[in-house]
Amino acid sequence: MRIGLLGTGPWAQMAHAPALSEHPDLDFAGVWGRRPEAAKELAERHGTRAYDDVDALLADVDAVAVALPPNVQAGLAARAARAGCHLLLDKPLALTVEEGRAVVEAVREAGVASVVFFTARFQTRTEAWITEQAERGGWFTARAQWLGSVFTGDSPFATPWRREKGALWDVGPHALSVLLPVLGDVRRVAAVAPGPGDTAHLVLEHAGGASSTLTLSLTAPPAAGGAEVELRGEAGATLLPEGAEGAVAALARAADALRTAARTGQPHTCDAGFALRVTEILAAAEAMLHGDAG
Repeated sequence: MRIGLLGTGPWAQMAHAPALSEHPDLDFAGVWGRRPEAAKELAERHGTRAYDDVDALLADVDAVAVALPPNVQAGLAARAARAGCHLLLDKPLALTVEEGRAVVEAVREAGVASVVFFTARFQTRTEAWITEQAERGGWFTARAQWLGSVFTGDSPFATPWRREKGALWDVGPHALSVLLPVLGDVRRVAAVAPGPGDTAHLVLEHAGGASSTLTLSLTAPPAAGGAEVELRGEAGATLLPEGAEGAVAALARAADALRTAARTGQPHTCDAGFALRVTEILAAAEAMLHGDAG
């Protein structure tokens, strides 16, 4: 599979470009970015070509990986799908339901495959745990905490879109990607409350009958950071294990999932449709957080 990369920022440099260039079954065909000089530098570092014209890149590849802010990703993802490219996207899919729905419609109309990179779903230990708990069932409640310190230190990920949308949209997708396959779809966002900084507390009712609570933050003290998911039910209590693989290895597994979906025509569980559902839940929570639900 010939694949191109859209984006040249920290995430593209740290994860996407290494994952694509080191993958034995991918032909890393080129890079396009909003800053041509950055695209040239990144392409040279990984022995590939920089493109000045995004449509020229789309015409030369079978698939694209996108490492861009979600508001930029959505439009380019739909554009790439219409050009016949399979999509390896990042979370969140989009920052509005309308933009996310446009991506899903473009994917469906073009008949291309899509995979959205929810990190825990592409790490071997965490995905195995999620599958095991979903099969076990009988869960009564869940507690998820995703605490980061992006805004309290010198992080390259303290980007404008994260400052505007906060932890709800940045780490909220990670928590939902773990909870939804185990507890079922969210039937109702029951409550949302703000906490310190960009912290958000959510209470969700799931279709399977369980409830969950989420605490999400990018402004936690560094010593308080970390991710934890606990399930309690008929089988007792269990905790999400830490993923042993880094982002590059997990992204390589996501690329493998895209190749399989493209070859078989069978959608992956983390496709654009799943990511749209995550976007819908986040949008409902955001509306409640700002007091304009309904």
